[in-house]
Amino acid sequence: MAPPKCRLAMPGNCALPCVEMSSQTGKSLLEVRGVGKRFGASEVLADVSFSMVDGEVLCVCGPNGAGKSTLVRILLRTLEPDGGSVACPSASDVGYVPQYKRFDRNFPATVEELIVANIRGRWPFRIRARERKVVASLLERVALPGAERKSLATLSGGELQRTFLARALASNPKLLILDEPETGVDVVGRSRIGELLRVLVERDGVGSLVVTHDPKLMAACADRVLYLDKKIVADGTPAELFGRADLPLIADRSHLGTTHAE
Repeated sequence: MAPPKCRLAMPGNCALPCVEMSSQTGKSLLEVRGVGKRFGASEVLADVSFSMVDGEVLCVCGPNGAGKSTLVRILLRTLEPDGGSVACPSASDVGYVPQYKRFDRNFPATVEELIVANIRGRWPFRIRARERKVVASLLERVALPGAERKSLATLSGGELQRTFLARALASNPKLLILDEPETGVDVVGRSRIGELLRVLVERDGVGSLVVTHDPKLMAACADRVLYLDKKIVADGTPAELFGRADLPLIADRSHLGTTHAE
């Protein structure tokens, strides 16, 4: 019997001018320089430049149509930019947590099967004892112990996102990329995701790039916020950017009450 077909969008490979960063590059984790992208006559990204260091949480926000999803695709090497360069960890050192809405909740699998499929690179017909131990450890790291045999269809939005996070951590990545992890997750679940990202940084040194529309999540976990609207509009700490009238998504400074730094 053939394994069920997964409808989860996954990173692939393209002829991206992406330089893999070696361990000799010190604290630098990601360097994006002058990246641009057009689709026909529409300019989606224009001269985008930014960097990340090891153990940093960078939240990327901006209005709809700002180019956030396009930037993620470029970082995952599933889309070529028209210009510029990206220096990043190798593909095996990048973990990806997709948008909740891109996953078919009726996909017939357990939490354990989804994670082991990512470890093996193929669907597991039988799960080995050592793989079960790895899965149990990963689920402990994301505060989801004992969920191995749960069907994906029975999980809450927050539990599903934490399952994807455990799946992404299976390769011990240096960089996590999370695409709108707050989607389909209640307020408590969002808070837990922010707490988990801080724990991963402080305990394991895993850097995270988080695309989000949620100012509370940004305030709770971000070291820096990048405001994108086809180009970089602003780049700074939550304390520096929140409350600026020209940045509508984070114009309310009251969200800073939830910042991890305070």
